[in-house]
Amino acid sequence: MADDRETWTTDEFGTSHEGWVGVLLADGTVPAPAFFDTGSGPDVHQTSHWSVYDGRFSHVPRAAALRGVCSCGWTGPDHVLDWSLIGEQDLEDAADEQADACCQDWDDHTSAVEATTIPLPETITHLLTQLEAEIGKLGDTSPLAAVRAVRWLEITASGAGYWAARSAQQDTTPARAAAALGLSEAATRRELARLGRWNPYHA
Repeated sequence: MADDRETWTTDEFGTSHEGWVGVLLADGTVPAPAFFDTGSGPDVHQTSHWSVYDGRFSHVPRAAALRGVCSCGWTGPDHVLDWSLIGEQDLEDAADEQADACCQDWDDHTSAVEATTIPLPETITHLLTQLEAEIGKLGDTSPLAAVRAVRWLEITASGAGYWAARSAQQDTTPARAAAALGLSEAATRRELARLGRWNPYHA
């Protein structure tokens, strides 16, 4: 059963650092997902979206605080909800500021993760930035030429990635590789296997 809570990811870290607004109850516990009867046969809607925890339904508790949460296990500071001010307002509107603060906390977290990853030489970052800009300009005047440039870039990256991934597989441990890349160990194994073109389940 799918959960419709809103999540955030970055292009570089993906689901290794997937974030969302978490809910804390007054006793400090995290509530279970809420279930709602959709009224259409046996279908039941499941959600962990923070806005439903307003205590209006007997089976859904009321949130005491919101905090940023990440799939890596990180949690941000509590942003307390003042129900004397919220009153009968919809929680999604009344606590929008607290939810935005959770997102900002998670942004700060991913920035901190990025700061711990293996640094790239300035020449590489400069070339990549310049290449992206040049392909963008080419796309304005000749989109097909830009497409060809992107395909060439993908082919070049694929060749370079193959040898880099195989060398990394031999030279380091999964834990060290994951820390260097800012990914989970499972995601690191998949990424190295993709670049090195081996089966991650038989490596």
